[in-house]
Amino acid sequence: MIAATLASAAAGGISPQGIAWRGAQATMGTTDEGGHRLAGPFGTRDLPAQPSRAYTASVLFDGLYAQAQDDLRQASVAAIRDDAFDHGQPIPCACFETGAQWHYVWTRDLSYALDLGLWRLDPARARASLRFKLSPERGGEKTGALYPMQDTGSGGSWPISTDRIVWFLGARHLLDDAAFADEVWRALPATLAQDRAYVYDAGAGLYRGETSFLDWREQSYPAWTANDVRFIAGAYALSTNVLQYEALKLAAGMASERHDARAADYAAQAAALKAAIDTHFWRADRGLYMSYLGPDLQPVDSYDLLGIALAVTSGVAEGERARQALANYPTWPAGSPVIWPERADVPIYHNRAIWPFVSAYALRAARAVDDPARIAHELRSLLRGAALAGSNMENFELTTQSTHVDDGPRSGPVVDSARQLWSVAGYLDMVTRGVFGLEDDGRVAPKLPAELVPLLFGEREAISLDLPGRHIALRLPAERHGNLLVADRIAQHGAETVVTLKAVQVPERPLRLDAPLYAPATPAAPRVAMQGEAWQVQADGRAVLYVDGRRHGPIDGQATLALAPGQHCFSLAAAGDGGLESLPTAPVCAGPVTRLGGSWPRAWTAPADGRYRLTLRYANAHGPINTGITAAVQWLTAQCEGEPPQRAPLVLAHSAGEQDSTSAVFAFRQGAACRFALEEGFNMSRLAHFAHYTGGAGGADGPLNHADVGDLLIAPQATEYPAR
Repeated sequence: MIAATLASAAAGGISPQGIAWRGAQATMGTTDEGGHRLAGPFGTRDLPAQPSRAYTASVLFDGLYAQAQDDLRQASVAAIRDDAFDHGQPIPCACFETGAQWHYVWTRDLSYALDLGLWRLDPARARASLRFKLSPERGGEKTGALYPMQDTGSGGSWPISTDRIVWFLGARHLLDDAAFADEVWRALPATLAQDRAYVYDAGAGLYRGETSFLDWREQSYPAWTANDVRFIAGAYALSTNVLQYEALKLAAGMASERHDARAADYAAQAAALKAAIDTHFWRADRGLYMSYLGPDLQPVDSYDLLGIALAVTSGVAEGERARQALANYPTWPAGSPVIWPERADVPIYHNRAIWPFVSAYALRAARAVDDPARIAHELRSLLRGAALAGSNMENFELTTQSTHVDDGPRSGPVVDSARQLWSVAGYLDMVTRGVFGLEDDGRVAPKLPAELVPLLFGEREAISLDLPGRHIALRLPAERHGNLLVADRIAQHGAETVVTLKAVQVPERPLRLDAPLYAPATPAAPRVAMQGEAWQVQADGRAVLYVDGRRHGPIDGQATLALAPGQHCFSLAAAGDGGLESLPTAPVCAGPVTRLGGSWPRAWTAPADGRYRLTLRYANAHGPINTGITAAVQWLTAQCEGEPPQRAPLVLAHSAGEQDSTSAVFAFRQGAACRFALEEGFNMSRLAHFAHYTGGAGGADGPLNHADVGDLLIAPQATEYPAR
């Protein structure tokens, strides 16, 4: 019986009228004008009647739905502004702004918010916002190609931060407008082709670049990337690859509708990418998909909830693997962290934090795998945060769900904002999809945990949702054995959908509440030297050794390795509770290297057949490490006698002095004289939109794709250790 297995209606401190949590309280009431009044630690907020209304046994639930709509009303503006664009002057745009503290439109915030359902509420404003983030090249308007913008980001933006492809996640819902669909089609093949050229690694079958949304690298990447982002530029992120997969699926569908011959190619690329993601990111010993991999596909014992949720909802993760990935991702009483494990040495923001929009995607993933405990947990977290803060906040501290925790230099969240757009969207999606089951295609398919029945239904037999032009009612079944309520019978009467529910029993997957909070601290980098024909690797105590991106295994102070000739790169990770590893040290690469100085006027001849890693020494002082649009992108060409040319892009990110670029691996034949050249590639400063950028180089003064280039480094690569 449901009644025998459920928690009480006040589980987690939540009752139909309010919340009591860690000494704080919030209560919801109604007003004579048909609205609601919320009182809590923030004070009192009056919420007028809204266009859409929920009718449940919980005035708290109904009122918070009104609050999310009121937050959205405030985010619907006629002009936007940001200090880094047009000198902070207002820019006319009937757009959704990002939050109470963020008055601009950002590609990822907007796109995730639209995907979470805002596309349905104000399609015209949604399209206007998306169009604002779409741009031709400067002077390239006649080509017809459009590109979504990678916002200012790590090391000078794209192709280090590479999740601009998320634009299509939001745009895919708005293709009923023919003119807008044509614009999407002008952008989609062009963007896919550009990303394929610059950030796709054919050997790995994956796309390179930073994790989506987790773009404050000190929060989730190793500390040593703070001043050197080439590791991030050369690495592979789960979330960003899943977004590429979604874009390829969209391209296959749109091409097929247009009888475009590329449809089959896009479908094949999507299938291959799905297989590569599932192969490389899955970590069997954790039962989880890793958040990112190092440039040599080095596994990193780090995980993020958005990436896993997207893998599940996209269909990249299927069956038991999808169920495991969500069930094995840890949670805390207040909610689910956006990254795990946390870092003990950085303040709260992405680290040690709950982000409501990510919780909403986790709820979607939980629905996809029929996990009632996780659905209920994410729903309560969203509800609790919105009630106690009096708005849909950007983020919360993980263990308290507070908007600020004093913890010395680790205090935070260090940045937060009320009515954050994707948080607003996440709350609205929790109501419309998470409770009432309204899918993107208009179907109604509720998956309601039985434990939420007392809170939402009370003594009622039905609850309902009124939307403009649509009414949905959910009716309880007479028999209520089971832990999940799903649709039994659906009656459609014009715009009214009445769903009679049935209770089913699905496998119980308890929340994971036993995970350690923090990862071990990253150890000191290894010390490496040759002794005779062997490599001597020294560590400060016990550690886990990685060689050329592959896990060699634990070492205690030192290890002696017999390796194939060539350059090798060594890094360490510390091991903690349950074998959980720290983030890796910076790689220490050693072995033979040829330096070609100056402008490389002389020919170089390979001493042996094989694969060689080519890297540039350079300096790029055109912006700080954490922002800008002037990551320099260069094509390196090798022309060897009797061989076709080889060509690959290199990224020369904003740097703190001279450093190494990303690398390319070419195959050379012994004795063939080779010459090398550079050709300018593409960066974000080339887009017309960034003529409005006044916060740094490459904007209003014109595009800039330049770095001071020094030596070319050529290092032979080992082919025998270790086998993949």
